[in-house]
Amino acid sequence: MTITTAPAATAQDVAERDTLTDARSADAATGLIAALTAMPADHPGRPALRDRAIEAWLPLARHLAKRYSGRGELTDDLVQTATVGLIKAVDRFDASRGVDFAGYAIPTIVGEVKRHFRDRTWSIRVPRRLQEMRLAISEANNTLTHKLGRSPLVADIAAYLGVTEEEVLEGLEGARAYSATSLSTPIGPDGGTELGDTISDENNDYDEVDLRASIGPALAMLDAREQRIISLRFYGNLTQSQIADQLGISQMHVSRLLTKALTKLRGHMDVAAFS
Repeated sequence: MTITTAPAATAQDVAERDTLTDARSADAATGLIAALTAMPADHPGRPALRDRAIEAWLPLARHLAKRYSGRGELTDDLVQTATVGLIKAVDRFDASRGVDFAGYAIPTIVGEVKRHFRDRTWSIRVPRRLQEMRLAISEANNTLTHKLGRSPLVADIAAYLGVTEEEVLEGLEGARAYSATSLSTPIGPDGGTELGDTISDENNDYDEVDLRASIGPALAMLDAREQRIISLRFYGNLTQSQIADQLGISQMHVSRLLTKALTKLRGHMDVAAFS
């Protein structure tokens, strides 16, 4: 008895079979949309047909969602968002406008995914204008990198988008709010220190702010030589001897002038504190 086996399918056979299957699936999906569009809104069979049409076009939604994977969002979340866009496209499609369903559904689904990134994924809320600019800059960067064969400059992106370089820089600055870093993030060569460990938990910051805010007006109340001595001593970190050499006076004289200036400075700051 001779047993004859069928020859193994080649890669070309598999590709042709998949292409035929995809074509049949696309035809079936298109037919479901056509049938749904022609069916009266109050027809009892419409809900079931609508569900079948949505299921038939789900591969398109998944394909478009995966374009945006790797940008900090889970692929499952993107697929869900794209599916919402698909449902909107099915419900709003109007065949009388002369546009095929795919031509209408693709921008609807992509728009839904982009809104997801714009409205749901920012760590800090920024104006919508900056959110949209960030997306535009990202798309322009990808396009120009491929077109120019190098990373585009700010001027290149501005020219491509038809905006000013200042607007591009503003969009890039706003993009920093897109994601936040956890205070538990390990830092340092051994990873033994967390980012939160570098932030002071003392409550004297407000006192320092008040001091810095009041010292400027108080310094303005001193005469020019007193201001210079204070500046050289505490901002220039010069010794009294070095200050004396610069002013052409004795170190003892500098010491007396510095003491007098500090006394006046404290008096002005005390008055400001209680006024």
